[in-house]
Amino acid sequence: MSFAALDLVPLLAAMLACLACGLLGNLLLLTRQSLLGDAVSHAVLPGIVLAFLVTGSRDAAPMLAGAVAAAFAAALLVGVLTRAARLSPQAAMGIVFSGFFAVGVVLLETGVGRRVDLDLDHVLLGQLDTLVWPAATGWASLLDPDALAALPPELLLIGAVAVAVPLLFAALWKELRLLAFDPDFAAVTGFAPRALSALLLAALAVACVAAFWAVGAILTLAALVVPPVVARLLTRSYRAQVLVSAIVALVMGAGGVLLAGVLPAALGQDWAVSGAGMVAVVGGVLVLAARLAARESG
Repeated sequence: MSFAALDLVPLLAAMLACLACGLLGNLLLLTRQSLLGDAVSHAVLPGIVLAFLVTGSRDAAPMLAGAVAAAFAAALLVGVLTRAARLSPQAAMGIVFSGFFAVGVVLLETGVGRRVDLDLDHVLLGQLDTLVWPAATGWASLLDPDALAALPPELLLIGAVAVAVPLLFAALWKELRLLAFDPDFAAVTGFAPRALSALLLAALAVACVAAFWAVGAILTLAALVVPPVVARLLTRSYRAQVLVSAIVALVMGAGGVLLAGVLPAALGQDWAVSGAGMVAVVGGVLVLAARLAARESG
């Protein structure tokens, strides 16, 4: 089969997943809430499972609705524990979000999730290796309406999210910058930081769900953290950080997929490794390279 049939969809899915998560990760990093990305990526699991259980469908709408509902329920419970038990926000977050994830795993392992065709390995580790496009016969398939209609729905979902996130940044550029650097001033000037925080939480939940099918819940954190960290090490302005993080995200996703399967095949090898795992490995290499570059320039 051709590259378009076997490798193009995993390549695009990884790049778009890293792009959507990496852009949102800038706001988490600047507000010192990177742990929130890990928390949300795990906490939405029971929402996804219950949405599947209720609807019996893997359509995007119920999946995203369940994930966003779970993310907001978990965030509300974190606030309750912080006030009632006098815990630090980080401790409350660790308790609540790990608890939500445990509930989701139990639902899957007891067979509830399997009734609606939800696989634990795919949720945890993604399914890059299974996102093939059998209808593609070559690059000409990109212009064939029938072939395009047969694209995996997971790619369409993460593609829609990867378009929506940059549009969100463009529409609320000043407001999000205020939220990241001076939420108190944002409140005084009427930008409603609480509403923006709620919007960020919803966008984060949606991006995490979309990324599940590409890199899985475990490695979504790498997609959220690595691009903004690399950009932060190499830049000194908000605009430059966002732009560089987008480039790093695309390189991270593409590099992981190419090194996992395409490069070994091109070298005549008959083996391949996990695409999601290689995305994380490439992310680690990028962070190390950025740290060394920052040290040399500083």
